[in-house]
This record gives sequence, C-alpha cells and structure tokens, in this order.
Amino acid sequence: MTALHLFVLAIVQGITEFLPISSSGHLVLVPVLTGWPDQGLLMDVSVHIGTLVAVLLYFREDTKGLFLAGLGAVGVGPARRAVEGTIYGKLFWALVIATLPTVAAGVIFKVSGLADLMRGAAIIATTSIVFGLLLYIADRRGSTAKALERMAIKPALIIGLAQILALIPGTSRAGITMTAARYLGFNRTDAARFSMLLSIPTILGAGVFLIKDMSESHDPVLWVHAGFAASLSCLAALAAIHFLMKWLERASMTIFVAYRVLLGLGLFALIGMGVI
Repeated sequence: MTALHLFVLAIVQGITEFLPISSSGHLVLVPVLTGWPDQGLLMDVSVHIGTLVAVLLYFREDTKGLFLAGLGAVGVGPARRAVEGTIYGKLFWALVIATLPTVAAGVIFKVSGLADLMRGAAIIATTSIVFGLLLYIADRRGSTAKALERMAIKPALIIGLAQILALIPGTSRAGITMTAARYLGFNRTDAARFSMLLSIPTILGAGVFLIKDMSESHDPVLWVHAGFAASLSCLAALAAIHFLMKWLERASMTIFVAYRVLLGLGLFALIGMGVI
C-alpha cells in the first residue's frame, strides 16, 4: 500500500468512526471509488485501533473509572472502594452486557466468511439510507429525559443487540447504538458517550484477532503500515469526537441523517451508471 492510500484510509476512519455515518462502509468504499486494491479487514481493524486510542484519551476520566470498576468486579478492594458512589460500577456491567451479543455474532461472521461477502456498494447504499432514516425517527421521537446514570441491564442489552447490525457495512456501529439509545430516551450527548465507550471492548476484541493474524503473516511491512495508519486515525478521531460532542449539545442528528441518505442515493446512481 502506498503512503497516500494509508493516509486516506486513516483519515476516513478517524473522521467516520464515531460519527453515525458508518466507518466500515466508508472504508469499503475507498477502493471502490479510487480503484485501489481493497485494503482488507486487517488494515480496517488497524485504523480502528487508532480510534480506540482516541476514545480512551478523550474520555480518560470515564476510562479510569471503568478500569477501576473492572478491577473491583474481580475483587480488588481498593479499586472497588474508589468507584463506590459513582456511576462506573453499574456502567461497567452495562458495557459488558451490551458487548456480549456482538462478540458472539462477530465470531460467527468471521468463521462463516459473511464479513467479506457483504463488502459491496449496493449493501452500503441500502444500509446507509435505511438505518439513517431509523436514526432520524428515533432522534425525533425519543425523549431526552434519561442521563447515562440511568443506564441499566435491560437498555444495555437492547443497545447491545442493536449493535449486531453494525456487522453489516454501512449500518454504522455508532449510528445503530445511538439510534437504540435515543429510542430508549437517553439524551443525545449521553447516547453518543455510551456509544463511544461501548466501542472500547468491541475494538479491543477485534484487535486481538488482528494481532493474531498479523503475527501469523510474518510481514514486518504490514506492521509499519498498520502503525502509521493507526496513528493518523487517532488524531482524526480526536477531532471528530470533539466536533460530535459539541454539536450534540446544541443540535439534533439530522445533519448526519441527511448525509447518509445523500450518500446512499449517490451510490445507487453510480451503480446504475455502471461506474461502480
């Protein structure tokens, strides 16, 4: 892969990962629209790891609280006392519950090969429009009364089940989890915050498979490419997270819905003209 190819992939991933517009869909579209060879799932996950670092840095207080809550959950006394009276003990288990359905479904997708079969422009166009409209409905009709402190096992499980749909490119992991959270009545900023915190175990899990596959490849160039792309995607993701949180403090998600619909319609037009 050329430096330009890596740069484009990293910036696209960093900007789109936490916005509800589907990073995986955009990564699939890079080779479709440029004529470059498909970068494959390994490089996709590499740039995802860069965005993982970004969310850990941006939400560092939450990350610290959740880490201590995790230690407390396995019996580390000082850590348990450190999170007593905070939301992190409950939030930790909510994230665990929300992650489990995607872990199970992700293993099935990887073993069956479905992940590679669904990397097509028509699928991305369809999911971009359909799930964009669902986001619009949930955002317009959902209450904004619930804060993250009210996240419990049941809503976490519902959000986790919805996240399975993000295995289909174009759906958007951020988009579908925010859709579910808004449908359940969580306010926009906390819906986005939970969605981004939920990305931590999801991307970590994918990263385990990545390291295993890269180790088996015995290709040092692949490691260099992955590190370069991950670093760039981290910087782009930090900027995107800051923009999203500030935007949702004062506006709705309609701008992202409009983008998704226009993207889907544009892709269908290109498909119809035989361009892609």
